Amino acid sequence: MRKHNLAFIDIETTGLDVIKHEIIEIGCVITTPKLEIIEKFELKIKPEHIENGDPVALKVIHYDSIDWENAKKLDDSMKILSKKVKDCIMIGQNVSFDSGFLEYAFAKTKIKNNMYYHKLDTISIAWAKLHRKPSITHFSLRELCKHFDIKNEHPHSALSDAYATFELYKKLMEL
Repeated sequence: MRKHNLAFIDIETTGLDVIKHEIIEIGCVITTPKLEIIEKFELKIKPEHIENGDPVALKVIHYDSIDWENAKKLDDSMKILSKKVKDCIMIGQNVSFDSGFLEYAFAKTKIKNNMYYHKLDTISIAWAKLHRKPSITHFSLRELCKHFDIKNEHPHSALSDAYATFELYKKLMEL
């Protein structure tokens, strides 16, 4: 695993149900194993059924159709992602949520997921390293960023959250 690049990925969706809701944004920070940034990118994805979106989720992610006017189709976005993250280890904050939506999108578009099969979750790492600290009561990205004094410029924006996850991972590895 030490030779694989790392892909810090965050997605934004129209809700929590992987079947009913859609990925509308993917943010990714790709690094070397030594955490040197190779590339940062964001993919906005045009929703096919925005009418099925959960109004609360759409409010949280600040969805505005104007911002998605030039968004790509899901299959185009998944092709780009698959190529860019080839052989990378996916790292995320609550990685099972993001990877579940991504696996569904790869299957739906019949595009191969080229990421390495191992994944790392910053919540799990934070829990392992910090659960005995009484000052930490929540392991959300927001709370962990606050604890480590990490500035997340645009919370619930995929690239901003992916970058904050990258910064969080670095802090956790220093412990």
